[in-house]
Amino acid sequence: MEKSLCMLAAVIFLGGFSDALINDPSTDSSLLNNETTARSVTVEPHERSRPTPTTAQTTLSSTTSVRDKHLDTKNTSQDSEEENNKKEEETEEDEKTELDCPPLGLESLRVDDSQIQASSYQRSGLGPHRGRLNIQSGIEDGDLYDGAWCAEYKDQHQWLQVDAIYHTLFTGVILQGRNSIWSWDWVHTYKVQLSNDSVNWETCMNGTEEAIFEGNQNPETPVLGRLPIPTVARFIRINPQTWYFNGTICLRAEIMGCRVDDPTDIYASERELGSKDNLDFRHHNYKEMRKLMKSVTEECPDITHIYTIGKSYMGFKLYVMVISDNPTKHELGEPEFRYVAGMHGNEVLGRELVLNLMQYLCREYKRGNQRVVRLVTETRIHLLPSMNPDGYEEAYKKGSELAGWADGRYSFEGIDLNHNFPDLNNIMWDAQETAADISKVSNHYIPIPEYYTKEDAMVAPETRAVISWMQDIPFVLSANLHGGELVVTYPFDCTRDWAPQEDTPTADNAFFRWLATVYASTNLVMANPDRRICHSEDFQSHNNIINGGAWHTVPGSMNDFSYMHTNCFEVTVELSCDKFPHASELPIEWENNKESLLVYMEQIHRGIKGVIRDKLTKQGIADAVVKVEDHDHDIRSAADGDYWRLLNPGEYKVVVWAEGYFPSMRRCHVGMEPHSTICDFILTKTPLQRLKEIRAKGGKIPQDLQLRLRALRLRKLRASTKAINRRRESQRLQQARKARSTGAQRA
Repeated sequence: MEKSLCMLAAVIFLGGFSDALINDPSTDSSLLNNETTARSVTVEPHERSRPTPTTAQTTLSSTTSVRDKHLDTKNTSQDSEEENNKKEEETEEDEKTELDCPPLGLESLRVDDSQIQASSYQRSGLGPHRGRLNIQSGIEDGDLYDGAWCAEYKDQHQWLQVDAIYHTLFTGVILQGRNSIWSWDWVHTYKVQLSNDSVNWETCMNGTEEAIFEGNQNPETPVLGRLPIPTVARFIRINPQTWYFNGTICLRAEIMGCRVDDPTDIYASERELGSKDNLDFRHHNYKEMRKLMKSVTEECPDITHIYTIGKSYMGFKLYVMVISDNPTKHELGEPEFRYVAGMHGNEVLGRELVLNLMQYLCREYKRGNQRVVRLVTETRIHLLPSMNPDGYEEAYKKGSELAGWADGRYSFEGIDLNHNFPDLNNIMWDAQETAADISKVSNHYIPIPEYYTKEDAMVAPETRAVISWMQDIPFVLSANLHGGELVVTYPFDCTRDWAPQEDTPTADNAFFRWLATVYASTNLVMANPDRRICHSEDFQSHNNIINGGAWHTVPGSMNDFSYMHTNCFEVTVELSCDKFPHASELPIEWENNKESLLVYMEQIHRGIKGVIRDKLTKQGIADAVVKVEDHDHDIRSAADGDYWRLLNPGEYKVVVWAEGYFPSMRRCHVGMEPHSTICDFILTKTPLQRLKEIRAKGGKIPQDLQLRLRALRLRKLRASTKAINRRRESQRLQQARKARSTGAQRA
C-alpha cells in the first residue's frame, strides 16, 4: 500500500468526522460527490493508467461534517491544475513513483468470499464469489467454477457488492467480462454506489446527474473506471446499466482503495502484513532490474557474478546472477542449481522473488546466517529473473491490474516458451515401442531432433539461449517459477498418445514428488488448509502437488527437456492466483515463499555424488554413465568427472561405465540427513589386446554414438542461432540508420 496517500486520507478523515462515523451508528451515511466528469479508461497496448494522488488530495476537507458532506473543491482546483501540469512534464521513470491506492484483493483472494454479495445470481457457479478480476472458468459451463458473477435478472437493479471491512478511500473500479469458452457476456456501462452501513446508499455523481462509467467492449480486456472524487466508505456496489446485446449481466471486478486507519483500533499494528527483511519490494522493469543486480554485486562482490546467456528478440539481455563462494567457475564436487523466472512475461511474481532472493542471500551471508553461509559455500546458485523480458515489458507498461490474463505471456514473436523446447518424450516413447529390447533404448541425454537445429525452425531466441546455457553448466536441480495458480507440478508434463490429461510419471517419480512436496508444504499459502481455490481446480486434494500431465499435457516443456536432455531435475512452481500482484503485496508474497525457496535449494544435497576417475592417470572421466538399479533414467558425469544423482533414502546398486573402460559397480547408502553420500568410482581402461581380440572375432567395440549425435546437433543449433542473430542485428542497424536519415531530412 502506498502509505503517503493513505496517511493523508486518514489524517483528513479522522480530523473531520471519524469519531462520529465510528461511534454513532445512526449517523447519516450519505457520501461525497462533486461536479467532476466520471472517467473510464480502456488500456491500449503500451499505455499505463492509474489514479493520481492529486485527485485524491482534493476529496476530503477537514471542515467536512457528518451532516454536511458536499465538498467545495474550488479553492483547490488551481493547485490541482498546477500539480497536474507538472506531472505531464515528468519522464516515464518519474511517473513510476506516482502514488495510487492498491487493489482490495478480489483477484489475490485477500477479500474473502463472505465479503462479496450480489442482488441475484443465476446459479452457484456464477455466484458473487466468482466476480473476481481474472478468475478463470472450468472447461464446461454449468459447473461450480464459472468465469464471472452473472445476475439472474436482466435489469438495471442488479448489483455486486464488496464489504471492505474497514473504512476505505475508494478510488476506482476495474471491470472485465465473463471468462468462458462458450458464452460472451460483459457489462457496457455501470454506476457505482457507496455506503457506510450497507443500508443507505449514495450514487457517485457527475454534476447533478448520476455518473455513468464505461465498462467493457469484450470479455477479457480490463477497464479502469476512476471515481470522480475518491471517497471514504466501507461498502461499494457496482450497478450495471447496459450490457452486451446478445448476452446477460456478467462481470469480474477489482476495487481500488486505501484503508483509512482507525486510531481506536488497538490491534491494527498486529494485522499489518509485510516482511521484516529490508528488500526492494517493487516491480522492476528491465532498466531497474539491471540496477538492482548491479547493486547486489557491489554489496557482495566476493560471492556474486553477473553474466548473460543471450538476448531476447527485441535485444534485451538475459542476465543471470551466480551466488557462490567461488562464483566465476565450477568447483569439483559442488552442485549447480538454478531458478528460472519470467518464462511467461506477465507472470511476474517469480521475477521479483528471484530479485529479492539475490538481496537476501547477499545480506544474510554478510550477517553470518549459518544456513545461508552453508548454501553459498556448498552450492553454486544461478538466478535468471527474466527469461522473457519482451513479454514482461509489455505487461509492465499496462500495470498489475490492467495487463489482463494473457498480455505479455508470449514472446515478441508470439511463442509460448514453455511449449518451445524439443519434444524428446515422444522420441523416446516411439523408440521404445519399436525396439526389440527396450533396455537398449536411451533414457537420457536424448539428442535434439535435426529439424530443430534449422534456421527456419520456429525456435525463440530465448529458448535457444536457455538450451545452450543448459549445455554449458552441469545443473543438478532447478525450479521454473510461474504464476496464476497455487500448485507445484513435476514431470512428465507431456502425456503419451496426446491424451489431454493423464498421469505420466518419470522413472524418478518418487523423488519428484518429494521435491514438489518440499516446496508446497513450506509455502505459507499452499499449506493453509483454509485457503480457497484460485480458479476451478482443488489442488489441496492433491496436497498442492500434481504430475504435469495429470493437470494438462504440455509437449515441449522446459521441465521435460531438462530431464531428458541433461542431468537436471526441474519442477514448475505456480506461485500465486494473481499473475501480476500489486507492489503492495510483494512483501507478504516474499514471506509466503522465502522458506520454500531456501529449503528447495537445499534438496540438491540429497542422494549420492562423487568423482569418476581413470585408474592410472587419476584424471576425471567426462560423460561417464551412472546407472542406478531399478531406475530407468541414467545421468552422466560432468567435464571434471564429478556427478550428482538425486535419490531418496535407501540402499542402491550403482553401475558406472564410460567408452573405453570396464564398468564398475558399488553399493551406495543414502541416509535421511540432507547430505549427499560420497560414492567415488575408479575405472580401468579396456586393454588394447582385449580390443584386438574382439575385433578378430568380428565383434563391435561399444561406442557412445548417442553422445556424439547429441554434441553434433548442439553444434548445429548454435551455428543456426549465430546466423539468425547476425541477420537480426544487421536488420536493426539498417532500421536505425533509416530512422536517423528520416529524422535528418525532417530537420
